[in-house]
This record gives sequence, structure tokens and C-alpha cells, in this order.
Amino acid sequence: MTDLTALTLAEALDGMEKKLFSSAELTNAFLDAIDKANPKLNAFVVVTADRARSQAKASDAKRAAGKAGPLEGAPLGIKDLFCTEGVRTTACSGILGEFTPTYESTVTANLFRDGALMLGKLNMDEFAMGSSNETSHFGPVVSPWRRGNDDAKLTPGGSSGGSAAAVSADLCLGATATDTGGSIRQPAAFTGTVGIKPTYGRCSRWGIVAFASSLDQAGPIAKSVEDAAMLLQSMAGHDPKDSTSLPNALPDFRAATKRSIKGMKIGVPEEYRVDGMPAEIEALWQQGIQWAKDAGAEIVPISLKHTKYALPTYYIVAPAEASSNLARYDGMRYGARVAGKDLTGTYEQTRASGFGREVQRRILIGTYVLSAGYYDAYYLRAQKVRQRIAQDFRDAFTTVDAILTPATPSASFALGEKSADPVAMYLNDIFTVTANLAGLPAIALPAATDAQGLPLGLQVIGKALDEESVFAVSAALEKAANFRAKPSKWWM
Repeated sequence: MTDLTALTLAEALDGMEKKLFSSAELTNAFLDAIDKANPKLNAFVVVTADRARSQAKASDAKRAAGKAGPLEGAPLGIKDLFCTEGVRTTACSGILGEFTPTYESTVTANLFRDGALMLGKLNMDEFAMGSSNETSHFGPVVSPWRRGNDDAKLTPGGSSGGSAAAVSADLCLGATATDTGGSIRQPAAFTGTVGIKPTYGRCSRWGIVAFASSLDQAGPIAKSVEDAAMLLQSMAGHDPKDSTSLPNALPDFRAATKRSIKGMKIGVPEEYRVDGMPAEIEALWQQGIQWAKDAGAEIVPISLKHTKYALPTYYIVAPAEASSNLARYDGMRYGARVAGKDLTGTYEQTRASGFGREVQRRILIGTYVLSAGYYDAYYLRAQKVRQRIAQDFRDAFTTVDAILTPATPSASFALGEKSADPVAMYLNDIFTVTANLAGLPAIALPAATDAQGLPLGLQVIGKALDEESVFAVSAALEKAANFRAKPSKWWM
């Protein structure tokens, strides 16, 4: 039998349907892989082995009875930002202690409804604040990739670093993730996986621990564009419990991955050529443009002239919303509590010890820009610039069907290499934040490796509610790139 953990989601579902193996066998293969890899990679913060085996047994029974769901028996990893009934959910922060939800997030409930099962909860940057998975209360995730012959520990990206590392290392068939400024796409690009942030409102935010409510959006990290489409199909959908959830009907995302892109117009924004961008990123972008042309698409130069303001805008809006959302963590009703001499002291002690340094930094920035005398100068102005950025995209999409850019300004870097400089770390999101500010769907897919053997990714951005074009273009690029590189399993 082939290595079951190396299968894509589509291959695994096909194999179970053909009775080549059972969900129980598949699940045990992944649990064995996690046992070997997790002490070195730290991708999972909770492993739900008994639950996974029980769900697999039930899935095999459903399949035998002819009642299999679209994802029946597929073992997935769940980012620790998604509330999971009866399983600890902490957003990888000390302040939530051993919080165990009594309810299920809508996204995970949708996946389980369609037959998927949970292998465990995945590590992440604390409250999704970070680009390298170094801010987690449970320690950093280590990328399964190595730089040449160097054994330095690399970042898998963040905040969904555990999700990306687990999928890349074949510890699950796919994983849930969230993207506030690039937290799905940057880790996907760093680890040779596929990650899509859908249109804002496509996936319910109910039951997901909030970071920045007008930016957060759930999506999958997967092994292929087709797998990502299949997972998003189950994750997405209208939810009356979320006032920002869109009522629009879902198209067939998987079918879109089979569509031709002949005749499509693909925009290339000049503003994404940034100072200091490595030559290999530029070369990959040019290669992506050629692949699109070869597939029959027309390349159209476009201008997104407010792009240079995207990062400063994001780092005003996101911390402002975070400072408001995180005010609820006070040690009173749930989570960790550190006693002080009075109520105020308890609040102060709890928040000072429970929140990590990066979260504290962003709360302070957010509180400052929302404070009297600064609200108009910072937050209100940032919202106005955000509208200009969104208008740039609307104008561009009057002439093009999708936009092609690099996914990240570099390949993965070593843990500790940038953590001392917050601004250097924030620059990792330079190509991804615009899609969040405008609420647009965007995907990162692996397309090449650099001189040291590390993955590099391309990004495709689409119109609001047009994930179909994003999937079509990215599937064509995936086919042309024929990316087959995998990390050597040095942890075995």
C-alpha cells in the first residue's frame, strides 16, 4: 500500500470510495505520523486521537451504508482559533487557560456535517497576531522545510503556521486556517501548500476567536488547488448567527478548477515591484505571467496606486479592532486569572501575564489610535485610505478578471531572524494585506523553489464573490508549475 499520508484529499476520498483502504486505516496512519513528527515540529497543541478514531469508525459505517458525505472519513487539522465543542481552544494564548467550548464553530460544524474528522488542534501565533508562528504560548512551530544543507529551524509562516506545517509534513489531509492580513497565504507560500482566503463573508466567523472583525476570514490550507476548492465548499455558506455572513449561493468551486482560462484577462500591478525584492521572486512572477499567457490568458498591466499605503493602513485598522475585541479577556468569566489586591489589580495582573508581548504591543497601538484626539488622525484616516485601496481594485476589475502577484517578498526565514524587529516582520504581509482591506478572495499556490530549495508562491486575487476565477487561474498555474518538491522527513 502507498504511504496513505502522502495522498491528496481528492485521492484519499477516491481511495476510500474504491475500498482500497478505510478511514480508520487512514486516520491511524496520520496519528502515527503525528506521533513521530510533532515533538520536532510542534504543529499540534492538542491531539484528539480517541475522538478521531471514533469518528473514523462512524465514517466507515456511513460509507458502507451508502450515506457518505462529500468529505466522509477525511482526517483534518483544526487551527486553535476555531471553537471545538469539548476540546480545549485557547487561540494559543495563556489568557484563555484551559478554556473548553461547549459549542462548535460554524466552519468546523460544516466540515463535520460533511463527514470530515478532527485529528487535533493546530498551533498558531497568539490570537493570530504574527507572521512567523513565534508568538504562540505553546512555543514556535518549526517548518518541515530545511534551507539547503543547513539545519537551522525555519518558520512555517504565520499566523496559521501549525496548519501549513501539518499539511506540508503530511500530518493531515488539509487544515482550517484564518487570514486577517495574509495568515493563510503567507504560510502556504512558505511551506509549498495551497491556501485560499475567500471573499469576506463567504465563511461564517461565528465561533472563531476574533482578532480584527472587519478583516478576519476563514479558509483552508491544502495540498492542491482542487483540495482547497473541496474544503472551501464545505466550510463556506450563509450563517444567520454571523451578521457579516453573505447569503449568496455557493458555486461549484471544484468544477471551477477544471475550467479553461483561455480569453481571460489577468492584471499585473506595477506597484507590487517593491524595493529590495529578491531577483528570484521577480523571476517567478515573470514565469507565472508566461504560464498564464501559455494557457491562453491575456496579460494586462494595471495600477493599484494606493498599494504603498496598505501596510500602514492595516497596522492601524487591525490593532484598533483587536484592542476592542480583546477587552473581553479579563480573567473574570473564563480563562486564566491572576489575583490582584482588588478588581482593577486582578484585571491588570491577568492581562499582563496572560497576553504575550506582540499581543500587548498591538493592543497598545490599537488603544492609542482609538483614543480621544487621535481617532480622526489615525483610525478615521486609515478607513478612508482603505476605501481608496478597495476602489483601486474595483477600477482594475472593470478591465481584468483576476490579478497575479507574488505571494511573499521572500522565502521562509529562520526562527529568531526577524522577531526582534516588528517592522521587518510586518513587511512579510506586503503582498497579502490589500486583499483583506478590500475583502477580496485571494489564493497562494506553490510554483517553484529558490536556490536553497525553499518553496516560493504566486498569488491570484479575484473580484468579490468570484472565487471561481481565482480557482480556475490558480489551477492553470499549478498545472504549468508542476510543483512536486516535498520536505525531506528529517524528523523521522
